[in-house]
Amino acid sequence: MASSLDLRSQLFIWLKDYRRLAVLGIGNPLRGDDAVGLRVIQNLLGKVPEDVLLLECEMVPENYLSKIERFKPTHVLMVDAAQLNKEAGASKLISVEEIAGTALSTHTLPLSFLAEIIKQNIGAKVMLFGVQPESIEFKEGLSPKLQEASKEIADLIASVVKEISLKRGFSKSLKKRGFTVNPSS
Repeated sequence: MASSLDLRSQLFIWLKDYRRLAVLGIGNPLRGDDAVGLRVIQNLLGKVPEDVLLLECEMVPENYLSKIERFKPTHVLMVDAAQLNKEAGASKLISVEEIAGTALSTHTLPLSFLAEIIKQNIGAKVMLFGVQPESIEFKEGLSPKLQEASKEIADLIASVVKEISLKRGFSKSLKKRGFTVNPSS
């Protein structure tokens, strides 16, 4: 993704043609900020349309492959703590090719391998929404910075998905009325 674009623009561009989105919250709830992906999912509950599947995968997202396959997503967004070498709470969209060098290793299966399985078996586009943790020590609960970041990320995802859904609905409405719709809108 182009670094000159803000995170919202990057997410919008990546999701603009989604038909079904699976959002995977990944992390260990006993390792402090590593649980940020789980909290993002909790913060998204009730805020996204039914073409979005929310999964709290904890440390074993591979256990959810059959559920993801049955949902048939066009896009899969994995949300997890990631070593970004930035301040706590900073976030970044990370491509499949970049995942191997970024994600934290608290999971059974490397996320880069999981992303490749999803791409090959399901044909979905895959992206990691990485969030810089403050601490992944053994403790329950997120740090205050990551609590705030989890809310902001959930709000960002929900607003982008809603905007795309609204545009899609508006385009369908215009087509029904006989108007030609620009495919990029």
